[in-house]
Amino acid sequence: MTLPSPHLDDRRFQGLVDEAKRLVQQRCPEWTDHNVSDPGVTLIEAFATMVDQLVYRVNRVPEKSYLTFLDLIGVQLHPPTAARTDVTFRLSAPRPDPVVVRAGTEVATVRTETEEAVVFTTTAELAVVPCSFAHLATWPAAEEVADRTEELAIGRDVACFGATPAPGDCLYVGLSAAVPAGVVVLRLDCRVEGVGVDPLRPPLVWEAWDGTGWAVCEVEKDGTGGFNRSGELILHLPRTHTPAAVVRRTGGWLRCRLIEAEPGRPTYLAPPVLRGITAFTIGATAAAEHAETITDEVLGAAEGVPGQTFALARPPVVPGDFVVEVADPASGPDPQYTHWTRVDDFAHSGPEDRHITLDPNSGRVEFGPAVRERDGSIRYYGAVPAKGATVRVRSYRTGGGLRGNVARSTLKILRSAIPYVARVENRRPALGGVDGESVDSARVRGPMTLRTLHRAVVPHDYELLAREVAPDAARVHCIRAGADGDDSGAEAQGVRLLVVPAGRSDEQGRIGFDELIPPAPTLRLIAGHLEERRPIGARLVVEPPFYQGVTVVASVQAEPGAVRDRVRDEALAALYGYFNPLSGGPNGQGWPFGRPVQAGEAFAVLQRVPGVDLVEDVRLYRADPVTGERTDATTKIALDRHALVFSYEHQLRVRGA
Repeated sequence: MTLPSPHLDDRRFQGLVDEAKRLVQQRCPEWTDHNVSDPGVTLIEAFATMVDQLVYRVNRVPEKSYLTFLDLIGVQLHPPTAARTDVTFRLSAPRPDPVVVRAGTEVATVRTETEEAVVFTTTAELAVVPCSFAHLATWPAAEEVADRTEELAIGRDVACFGATPAPGDCLYVGLSAAVPAGVVVLRLDCRVEGVGVDPLRPPLVWEAWDGTGWAVCEVEKDGTGGFNRSGELILHLPRTHTPAAVVRRTGGWLRCRLIEAEPGRPTYLAPPVLRGITAFTIGATAAAEHAETITDEVLGAAEGVPGQTFALARPPVVPGDFVVEVADPASGPDPQYTHWTRVDDFAHSGPEDRHITLDPNSGRVEFGPAVRERDGSIRYYGAVPAKGATVRVRSYRTGGGLRGNVARSTLKILRSAIPYVARVENRRPALGGVDGESVDSARVRGPMTLRTLHRAVVPHDYELLAREVAPDAARVHCIRAGADGDDSGAEAQGVRLLVVPAGRSDEQGRIGFDELIPPAPTLRLIAGHLEERRPIGARLVVEPPFYQGVTVVASVQAEPGAVRDRVRDEALAALYGYFNPLSGGPNGQGWPFGRPVQAGEAFAVLQRVPGVDLVEDVRLYRADPVTGERTDATTKIALDRHALVFSYEHQLRVRGA
C-alpha cells in the first residue's frame, strides 16, 4: 500500500477563526461582539486567511522533499518525442539528371491566424533518380520466362500472362536504373477490351526487387483499370530497390504478379495485351521528423570554474546527436574547437574527460563539478573549460510533442525552394509525437525506478526501461527467446522485446499495416538503452511482433426498418475495433499477445451491433497483410506467443428482414 503523506499542520481557515475567538474570550472578556460585522472579527478573518496560506505552503514541504529525493536517485522528466512520417517530393517534370534533396530540408503545414506552422525536417539526403523503360519479360506460372523486349520494340502485341491466366503469372518490367524510394510512372498502351476483371479491384500485386526478395509497391493510381485500357500507373517503390538480372538483362526490375481472386472478385478470363510502355520518375519519398535543426548556437564564455551551466535558446531537445564544442582562447582569431561528449552523469568521469550533461526539457548544459573528499582534497568529475573559452553547440534538434501528429496531406509547404521540385505532401499521417513527461507522472515512476535500479533482470524490468526511453511506443511486451513451446538450452538465455508503435485508425477503425512497424531509430534507441542494463550473457532482440492477418467474412440479418448501409458500416467498425492490436481485445487495451481468434467472438461482436437482428454465418480466414493472400476458412486461428491479430479487409453481407 502507499504510505500516507503527513500534514504538518491540519488546521484550516474556519478552525483558525474559531480558535482566535476562544482566545479573545479568555484574554479580553469585555469584547462581547463576535459577529462578522465587527471590525475586530474582520481582522481575525484576514489574519486567518494569511495563516491558512502559510499552512498550505508548509504542507507542501513533504512533496518538495519527495521530488528532491527523486532528483537524487536520478529520475528526470522524459523529453518530448518527435512525430515521424514520409514526405513525397514531386518534380515539375521528368529530369534527365538526378535531383538531390539535402538532409534537413524543411516542410511545414499551412500557417493560420490562430496556429503556427508545424515544421518537419528530412532525416537523410534524398536523390530523385531518373529512369526509363528498358526491358520486358513474361513468366507464366506453368511456363518458362521469356524476353519480350524485342517484340514490343517492333510493334507486336505482348500478352501479359499465360494463355489461360492463373495465379502466379508474372509480367516483368525492367527500368534503366533502380529507383530507391522513387515515384515511377508507367504509361501503358493496352488493347482496349474487356478481360473479365473489376477495373477498380484487379487481382494484381506490383512488386520491386530489393536485393533479397520482391517487396510490394504501393499503387497510387491505376489509370489502366488492370490492363483494361491505356493509361498511367503510378507506383511508389521501396527504399531498398536495387538492380537485378532477369533474362540476362540487368536493371531496376519491377513485376506484376497475378494473385488468387477473392470471393466476389472476378479474375482474368483472357490475358491482357500490351502494345507499348513508357517509364519515367516524377518524385521520391523521404523520411521526416517533427524537429527543427539549430546549428552553431553560441552558449557563452566559460568562467574557468567547475559545475558551470548554460541554457539553450530553443528547448526542448529531441533525441539525436548533441555535440558541445569549446574554443581554445589562446588560438587567436581563428579558434580551434574541441568536442565535448554528452554523458548521462559524471559518476565515471575523470579530471581529463571532456564530458557534459544535458537536461533535454529545460535545455540546461552542465559541465562537471568539483567535490571535496574526506581528506580535504578536491576531485574533479570532468574537465573544466579554460576561462574565456567560447562554448557553442554544433547542432541540436528542437520540437516534438503531440502537435506533430498531423493528418495526411497537411505537410505541403516547402520552407526553401528546391530546383525542379514543384510540390511536397505527406501521404500518411504523422505518428509517434508525445509531449514531455509531467511531474505527476515522474512521481508515479519513482518507485518503479527504485525497483529496477536501472537494471533489466526480469521481463517486467525490460518493459519498464523500454518505456522510459521510447514513450512513443504504444505497447511493449517481453517474452523469453526460443522456439515456442521449447524454452530449454541456449535459446532460453535471451529475451525478445516486442514493440508496437502508436498507429492511427481511420473512420472505420482500420489501421494501415505499415503504421504498426516501429521506426528503425526507435528500435535502435531501445536496444542501445537495454544493452547497457542487461545481465552479462543474456541475449536481447528488439523487434516488432508477428502480425497475423485475419479476415472475417460474415452474413447478418438487419432488424425491420434498419438502414442496411448504416448497419454494415457499424458492424465493420465493430470488427475492426475488436480485432485491433492497439485498442481491441476483451478489455479494450489491445489484443493480448498470443490470444487465439475464434469465430464465436466475432458472433458476439456482431450481435451487439445496433440494428443487427441475427448473425447467420461467420467465417475466419488467415490473411497475409502484405500480399493479401488468404487460406481456407476456419473457426479458430491460433497465434504464437509473439503474435498479434491484424484486421485485414473484413467482408460483411447485410440482408433485410
